[in-house]
Amino acid sequence: MKVVAVVTASELREHIRRKSQLKGRQADEDSLAEVRALIGARPADGHRRDLLIEHLHQLNDAYRCLHDRHLVALAREMNLPMAEVYEVATFYHHFEVVKGDANGDGQAPAVTVRVCDGLSCELAGARDVLARLPALLGARDVRVIAAPCIGRCEQAPVALVHQTPVPLATPESIIYALNSASTHYPRAQAAINFIAADWAEKSIPEWPGHTDYATYRAHGGYALAVSLVNGKEDAERVLHAMENSGLRGLGGAGFPAGRKWRIVQAQHAPRLMAVNIDEGEPGTFKDRTYLERDPHRFLEGVLIAAQVVGISACYLYLRDEYHGCRALLQAEIAKLQADPPCPLPHIELRRGAGAYICGEESAMIESIEGKRGEPRMRPPYIAEVGLFGRPTLMHNFETLYWVRDIVQKGPQWFGNFGHNGRKGLRSFSVSGRVKQPGVKLAPAGITAQQLIDDYCGGMADGHTLYAYLPGGASGGIFPASHAHLPLDFDTLQPHGGFIGSAAVIVLGQHDKARDAALNMMRFFAKESCGQCTPCRVGTAKAAKLMQAPSWDHATLEDLNAVMADASICGLGQAAPNPVRCVQQYFSHEVV
Repeated sequence: MKVVAVVTASELREHIRRKSQLKGRQADEDSLAEVRALIGARPADGHRRDLLIEHLHQLNDAYRCLHDRHLVALAREMNLPMAEVYEVATFYHHFEVVKGDANGDGQAPAVTVRVCDGLSCELAGARDVLARLPALLGARDVRVIAAPCIGRCEQAPVALVHQTPVPLATPESIIYALNSASTHYPRAQAAINFIAADWAEKSIPEWPGHTDYATYRAHGGYALAVSLVNGKEDAERVLHAMENSGLRGLGGAGFPAGRKWRIVQAQHAPRLMAVNIDEGEPGTFKDRTYLERDPHRFLEGVLIAAQVVGISACYLYLRDEYHGCRALLQAEIAKLQADPPCPLPHIELRRGAGAYICGEESAMIESIEGKRGEPRMRPPYIAEVGLFGRPTLMHNFETLYWVRDIVQKGPQWFGNFGHNGRKGLRSFSVSGRVKQPGVKLAPAGITAQQLIDDYCGGMADGHTLYAYLPGGASGGIFPASHAHLPLDFDTLQPHGGFIGSAAVIVLGQHDKARDAALNMMRFFAKESCGQCTPCRVGTAKAAKLMQAPSWDHATLEDLNAVMADASICGLGQAAPNPVRCVQQYFSHEVV
């Protein structure tokens, strides 16, 4: 039989040559050099996968955007698929991917101004600021965008000029900030000893500086942590104090803190800790308030928890809007590590990138691992399989902030506060139509009326109490007739709401509850991670239906039921609360 060649030898060599070439867009040398200059040379064992978001921040800060050519180079440097880098970069609000050729023709605006359109800022005139600002800017290379709550609700309306907050913002004050060429948050330099416990049952005041490392140590700071490490303080006694104090998770879930420590302590080592300082719930700013004044009381709480539970590494996840807090915390952690009072666990500060969903504990873990912030299905729970697959102690900032005081003053000190049969202190972030907004360190179980009258100087001039939100976007909306209800965990659920992170937003008689509910639903629609259909589609559809003068209650309730029952995390499950409260308590507004 005669054999006939299908291809020639030259054709075969050409085929092999083509197959050996990499497919897809390849990194150019200039882009690789620019990426390496920011993230450093590749270590012998390669760049850490979990630092992807940190590296994206480095590029975003340097170039005010993410050029796609840099994403290609970053993918090569980190040995990651381009699709994986791109899907992470496009998930977070604060990253803007700009397409352009190798010469960088795609350009970002010189400055981005973010005007908060959260409910507190909307009540204070944010819409007018957004409407007037573009015309006043003229031809400037400035991008103006609406942004969700940025955690400064007591200063509403608020804008961010790049990384500089502009409180009580007007178009004129924003333009002044632009002209001042100050695009980074100025950090206070004064070292003053701030003790939050001294302000129990009072309003947390404005403060001219912060408690730095030297000042904190000079006033007994870290002595408890040192005693634990040296064995002079019994870890079991500390654990009992936490359990007996009644301290519950102050990020919103309310799980007993001492019980959580014991659960994670019982897991196999190594154990990790993740701390939530994302504070993205509209109306919430308590964590920022305490962090700006005394970061070390929180850090000592981290060290105490780590020692008692047996934690080898701690990851602190701070929301990106808190630029000043990040600079402060970085500086003070560096001081602690340079002159440690005792052996420290590994501590890393991680930076969020504008995603409310990352306040959900498993979504935060995904983000710390450098991925899209999408909640995980449970079980397994993160106490068993959490960060990097290890048992993980997850805590909110404020929960750890009180640890030192509870242990040193005794659990009864914290537990003896409380009204109406409740136990402990709560840091209420109060904003809206009150004379004196701010953080109010009040007894658990206080009523909204008492909070307004005794801590906020009453309602703002020209306003009478009409309604209030007891727990930010997801906590529901109650009428003035419910202002006598105790504000605490478990007290508001029978009425269709919950306290969550204790973000109280107050409405006056000129406001409408339906407008507040629509503001919240639009927020949920924008912040949904999109992973599950009930939340992704339900929030957007509900927001559209809620714009009608008369609501289609049957269809809205169908959406409410599906979101509450089928969403995989608390965002979709709680999104119906404001809608149902309006239907129950303010039906006259939506007939």
